[in-house]
Amino acid sequence: MLTTELVAAPRPAQRLLVVLHGLGDSMEGYRWVPQALALSDVDVLLVNAPDDYYGGFSWYDIYEDPIPGVTRSRDAMHALLEQMRGEGYASRHTAIMGFSQGGLMTTEMALTHSEELAGLVSISGYVFQPETVAERAPAISKNQKLLVTHGRADDVVPMSRAKPQYAALREAGWAIDWREYAKGHTIDPICELPEIRAFLQSAFQA
Repeated sequence: MLTTELVAAPRPAQRLLVVLHGLGDSMEGYRWVPQALALSDVDVLLVNAPDDYYGGFSWYDIYEDPIPGVTRSRDAMHALLEQMRGEGYASRHTAIMGFSQGGLMTTEMALTHSEELAGLVSISGYVFQPETVAERAPAISKNQKLLVTHGRADDVVPMSRAKPQYAALREAGWAIDWREYAKGHTIDPICELPEIRAFLQSAFQA
């Protein structure tokens, strides 16, 4: 079960950014996001993944078959977006940003959500079952705007693994904006974060 906390914007907002953490982390590790992105008219929804993992949480069990865990987490995310839509955040005014495992989940939402979202950002992420994307992706998924950022020195999710996955999606018609940085498995506040902020600003204004 997902647990969430809404951080309200400085002024009333009908736009929403959903933030998904990586393996072993939690929403506590992303409380800096609202201030760092400074999107003054966007509420931020911090989310904890469903499974306990050594003091944090995970989106799926890395030691077992990932399919059941990813499928369950994906379904929970679809339900969460539907819940938030009922609370006044239209899909076209909702964006998702995720890191590592959260990046995989962000990509999965880009590929499987039945309504067009404002935009999605996968940071140091990867693609779940890339060989089956065409089978599970609705046609509208090719309208989703997905920014993918990755580090050339990432030794947790090597770029040599992720880059070909996203390149194949782009070649097959998905709108992938790939950007790489001189960083490891982290979020670079100097070069990367401003570009994420600019992408989200543009996505919310579209």
